Parts: sequence; structure tokens; C-alpha cells
Amino acid sequence: MTERIQALKRFQWERLHHAARIALPEDLKLTYRDKKDSDVLRTAKRLKQALELETPFIFDDELIAFTRTAPNLPRIFDDGEWESITKAHFIHELGNVSNLSPDYGRVIAAGLLAIREKLGDGEEHAAMRLSIDAVLDLTKRYEVAAREKGYSELADTLAHVPAYPPRTFREALQSLRILHYAMWCEGDYHNTLGRFDQYMFPYLKVDLEAGRETEDSAFELLEAFFLACNRDSDLYPGMQQGDNGQSMVLGGMLPDGSEGFNLLSKWCLRASAELRLIDPKINLRVNKDTPLEVYELGTQLTKLGLGFPQYENDDVAIPGLEALGYDTEDARNYVMAACWEFIIPGRGMDIVNIGALPFANIVNRVIRERLKEVRSIEELKAIIRDEIYKSVRETLAERKNLYVIPSPYLSLFFDGCLEQGRDIAQGCKYNNWGLHGTGVAPAADMLAAVEQEVFQGNTSADELLQAMADNFEGHDALHDQLKYHCPKAGNDDDRADGHVAWLLNTFADAVQGLHNERGGIIRAGTGSAMFYIFHANELGATADGREAGVPLPANYAPSLNIRLNGPVSLIKSFSKPDLKRTINGGPLTIEFSDSVFTQAESITKVAQLVRLFVQRGGHQLQLNTVNRERMLDAQAHPENYRNLIVRVWGWSGYFVELDKCYQDHIIRRAELLV
Repeated sequence: MTERIQALKRFQWERLHHAARIALPEDLKLTYRDKKDSDVLRTAKRLKQALELETPFIFDDELIAFTRTAPNLPRIFDDGEWESITKAHFIHELGNVSNLSPDYGRVIAAGLLAIREKLGDGEEHAAMRLSIDAVLDLTKRYEVAAREKGYSELADTLAHVPAYPPRTFREALQSLRILHYAMWCEGDYHNTLGRFDQYMFPYLKVDLEAGRETEDSAFELLEAFFLACNRDSDLYPGMQQGDNGQSMVLGGMLPDGSEGFNLLSKWCLRASAELRLIDPKINLRVNKDTPLEVYELGTQLTKLGLGFPQYENDDVAIPGLEALGYDTEDARNYVMAACWEFIIPGRGMDIVNIGALPFANIVNRVIRERLKEVRSIEELKAIIRDEIYKSVRETLAERKNLYVIPSPYLSLFFDGCLEQGRDIAQGCKYNNWGLHGTGVAPAADMLAAVEQEVFQGNTSADELLQAMADNFEGHDALHDQLKYHCPKAGNDDDRADGHVAWLLNTFADAVQGLHNERGGIIRAGTGSAMFYIFHANELGATADGREAGVPLPANYAPSLNIRLNGPVSLIKSFSKPDLKRTINGGPLTIEFSDSVFTQAESITKVAQLVRLFVQRGGHQLQLNTVNRERMLDAQAHPENYRNLIVRVWGWSGYFVELDKCYQDHIIRRAELLV
């Protein structure tokens, strides 16, 4: 890390740039709430006002400019208008476009002025034009500020991009920074950086070959861009600080079938290791033939406790997406949404987190209500199957007449929107919806326990149900049997793992053939998002020996009240199902103690575990290196642990900035260290 990057990081880490921030005046007139204007025009006017409120702020020795100085403006509707909209429509999250992957490469390469020239006279095109002009106006003001400060090279860069196609790696990085920055200002959120190493590498390659940059100077530019991704994230919406969707994908198969891991891919891993910040979050696409060296590079970040890279297996993801109807070229070009969901850059308006199937809650309810009337595990599972189908359909029935706030600026980054005068909020090539699946391991453990204890005659249904009602108080022997002597998913026991596979297949069957109101399909997944907190609150004690109040695991992971046999057994268990069928996404999450990395060979050993998961057919994997005692101390003394990073559910954040329920969950997960 150069002295300049160290100084920039220190300035930013100490939040000295926050001195440039303003508070919105109480009497600020919102220029975009004219009721005569369409929603799409209002959004463009809102972006224009947001960028006009920005004051150009340039760090000393700045390499990649643009820093937020104004907070988010209110939405385009007043309270009465929004109430009317919400009564008549289903609103997903905040109502804005989110969790997509824009095609930055195409827009960067074209330049905004060339795109502007293609715009016609329609309303959508007028909104796009207004948006482009607002971005270029702010860029011009930054150029002036850079010249006044004597930074001619930065000023020259801003004079060229994003208006025109970049000529250099620096210009390409600066263009991306501005384009991404403006998306947040428009109100869009969790829109990822996509296949950064693919659309940026040509600019780096040309610079290195022409001698315009050395490897050291180009790497400094990359780290400056990474720093910029961490500059304004406290202004970004998310469930928690850090949940901002600023992820990028490295490596993986290209649309023509070749391998995409390149020099820039390697540099991104190195930059993350040096900077040790939460953004951008790294996703690493791999396959059965990926060299161990690549896994070792990823494991270096795991050792540092960054919670990434998250690994994606092309051998599972690509055929899984193809089976769902994605064109082969698009499937090969997949990226990740904010957390883990598979999406297509520039071509997908998929809403990948529109709801969740609560596996554990369904199985628990059926056991409580129907166990005494059935005579076999098959009869019990038949009822559960019907309940899964019912839950899927009820969830979709609640999601009718979707309304999404228009995004004329973001529309520039998606195929067909400019050409057809269509806003991305109205859809794109792919308009599929994704459902998470929470608590699948506890649900499988419940089935395995009932199968062994009740249907093999060891325990009566009445005794089990009474023990659950009593939260196992006074039922110590049965509690011990359920908790420690019944099959558990994660221990390479087919009796439990078979139930995991059955539950996931049933979920996939339940959504097959269903369509949403936009003509898209429904995708089943193994993720949980924050539902692992919500759904656990609705459970009492469960048949697997889990006490009331014990959280559900995050994503596709073992229960939090079991004794694990070790990481190899865990990987074998969770790679048994056909995960191509539940390809909405949701990683196996494994917690490692930081003591695992005390020996020199530990990097290779952990890398080999990751490769084993991939070669056995696992779809996604994320690793978290933690120290339980350190996290407990951080709860007591947060001022001493500001830089402590943890993986939450599909993103990394600073531990002390999380709500206590998420802190407690990670501490509880740390008790299952492998």
C-alpha cells in the first residue's frame, strides 16, 4: 500500500470527509413533486435536485473523486400519494428498483453523451436526458473544483468521463465511480458492481502494454477506487450498516465458454487483503477445474476475517439457470445480487427476495398439529408437502399488482430500455421472482428425530409433544436424546441429509410451472436473509431438541444446537442435494476459529475444503473467521473494536455497528466452530 493510499484511507476511516456534509434545510422546496408530472419525470427531477445539492469535495491527493455531501431526499410522492399507492399495490421493500446488476461496461464504453444522442422525444427519453444532464453537470462542477485545487490530472479525467469513452484505466475507474454514485442518488440501492474484472480489464491491459501505467501505479488506482466504495455507505439504505450490495464478481466462465480469471481478478483479491474494508464485497466464481492457487488467494481474505470471498460454483449455477430458461450466454454471465442471488447483468429485472418459505415453521406446525394422527414418516411428509405447496401459493397470492418507482437513469444500463423507451421498473428480459428457504436444516433434524424416536417406537407422540410444550423442562433424558443422539444435517448422516434433499426438492416442485404477473417464473432458493431472525421468533421448542429462543441458522447451514463432526462431514452433508434445482441462491456458511490459521499449512488446508465443496456439487459457500471472546468483549467495549469485521447473512459488516440480535446470532454460530 502506497503512502498516498494510507493517507487517503486514514482520512476516510477517521470520517474527516463528513465535515463537508450538509443537513437539508427545513424549508427546502422539493422541485420534483409536481402532481402534473408523471412518476418517471418526477424521479428524473428528484435526481437533478439531489445532484444540485451536492458540493464537490476533493481529498488531498485524490485519485478517484466523488463524495456524498447531502443526505437522501424524500421520495417522489408525498405521504398521501404514497398511502394511496400502497393500498392499491404490492410494494417490495422500499419500492425502489434494487438488487440488480447494471451493465456498466456498455455504458462506460459508450459514454453518456453518445447515449444521450440516441434519445427521442418521448416521456421516458426526456427523463433519461434530464438524468444524464444532471450527472454531467455535477461532474463539470467537480472538474472545476479539481482545477481550483491544482489537480490537473484529476480535472482532465473528469473533463472526459463519463461523458466520453475512457481512454485509460484511471478514466474507466472514475467513470464507474460517478455512474454508481448517481444510482444511489436516484434512490436505487443494492445495485452491484457486477463482473468488474471483465469490463475493467481491457483498460488496464492497454495501459500496461502502452507503458502509461506501471503495475504499481495501476494497483494504486484500483485501491483508490476500492476506498471510494467505502466512503458514503452510511448514507445507503439497508437492514444494517454494511448491507449495501456493493459486491463484485471475479473470475468464472465467460459467455463464449472461456475462463475469465485474469490479472485484475488477482489484484482485486490483493487490494481487499491490503485495505481490509467491507467494500467491495468479493464473489469468486469457480468450478471443478479451478486451480488450488485461486482458492488459496481467496482463503487469504478468509484468514483476515473479512467474511469474503463468497464462492459460486459455475458447474452448478450455469446449468441450474439454463434449466430455468435463461439463455446459455446469459447463464454463463451470471453475477450475484446484493447477497447471493444469481442474476444477469443488464438483462434481468428479477426480484430475487420477494418472499421466503419457512421450512422449520411448517414442519414444526405439522408435527404439533398432526403427529398423533399419522402412523409413518411418509404420512407426515405427505402433509408437509401439501403445506409447502400451500405456503408458496399463499405467498405469491399476496404479491399482486406490483408497483416499482421508475428509474430512468438506471434504465440506461439495461438492454432494450433506451431502445424501446421503457423504464426498468416495468421489466426487462428476465422478470423472475425468487423465494428464500429458511431453516431447512432444523426442519430436516425435526423429521429425523421424529422418524427415529416416534416411528421406531422409542418415544410416544404424546410424550414428545408434551416435552416440546414444556420447553423440555422436566424431560431431561428425552431432551438429551433428541439433541445429541438423533441424526443431524451437517454430520454426513443420510438419515438427516435425505430429509434436507427431500425438502429442497419439494420446494422446487412447488414452484415449478408457476408464473408471476409479469410472466416470469418463481425460483426456489436456500437463502434466509434476515428471515432467520423473524421466523425463529415464531417458534417454540422443536422436535429436534432445540429450545425455545434458540435462533435458526442463517442460510443453508446446520442447526445451532448440534455437535458437528467436523468440516469435511459438514461439506459432504450440504453437497448431497441437487442444488441446481434451488438456484435462487443461499450459501453454506461455515464459521472458523481464528486459531485455525495459526499454522503455515492452514491456508492450503482450508482452500482444499472449499475445493472439495465445489467438486462435490455445492453451489455457494461463505466462510467466517471469528473469535467468540473477542466478539463478547466488543459488545462490552465497542469503542475498542471499530474495525472488527464479520459475515452476517450474505454481506460483511462492522460488528459493533450491528443490532444486538445479529451480534448475538454470530456469537451463537461461533459455538459451532470447525
